[in-house]
Amino acid sequence: MPGITIADYLVYDTPERVAQAAAEVFAKYAVDAANERGVARIAISGGSTPKRMFALLAAEPFLSQVPWSKLFLYWVDERCVGPEDAESNYRMTREELLSKVPLPAENIFRMEGELPPEEAASRYEAVLRNSFKLEGAQGPAFDLVLLGMGDDGHTASLFPNTAAIDELGRLVVANHVPQKDTWRITLTWPVINHGRRVVFLIEGAAKAERLHEVLLGGYDPERLPSQLIRPQSGKLGLLLDADAARRLPKVGRHGDAETGTLELTR
Repeated sequence: MPGITIADYLVYDTPERVAQAAAEVFAKYAVDAANERGVARIAISGGSTPKRMFALLAAEPFLSQVPWSKLFLYWVDERCVGPEDAESNYRMTREELLSKVPLPAENIFRMEGELPPEEAASRYEAVLRNSFKLEGAQGPAFDLVLLGMGDDGHTASLFPNTAAIDELGRLVVANHVPQKDTWRITLTWPVINHGRRVVFLIEGAAKAERLHEVLLGGYDPERLPSQLIRPQSGKLGLLLDADAARRLPKVGRHGDAETGTLELTR
């Protein structure tokens, strides 16, 4: 049967160039959404690439490009720790970005990791319903969702063989992760797939085999939750460094980046 396009990817020489490309994507979709709908709603993740991206966004030229007063910032997931904890995704974002840019405090929607997990998830679902003005079974449509992928194939806090993988009705869940003996708060995969644009930021040789398996291997989302991410709006985007992309086909160049498109033919 004809191939179905599932992902476009750009491959850069270094993690620093991945972060630069991610900052460009962030700024572009923030500007486009603000111009088209008056507000830009972006969901972010933690990790080393977002950290580098945040540092870039807090400096010129991005500092002047991003329409901060029209940006609403959300989180894809959070560890069940307080906002001052070293493990907090919010804390990292605050230190690298929020403390340096004119983003109004009322436009920042953090997950309250210090609360009991189920309460934190319920409260964040209410935050999404209120800020997006959702009714009934409506889901939020983020203008951009930025994701990472772990060495085990997880994304957000959707870890292999955990309960959150099977959740279809809720927007946000508390997910117990036995592998790490901890709880996480996470958006559910149908919410992520409802985003207008979804982009993975992935780097490092340790992820090369898993990324190849996620994109080109057999479909097994219980073991490889990143396979659940297939945006309803169209193609998935991936920004990769050369180490992470070494098992993917290279088909061309665009500017300073290798480019490729992957299709699902089964």
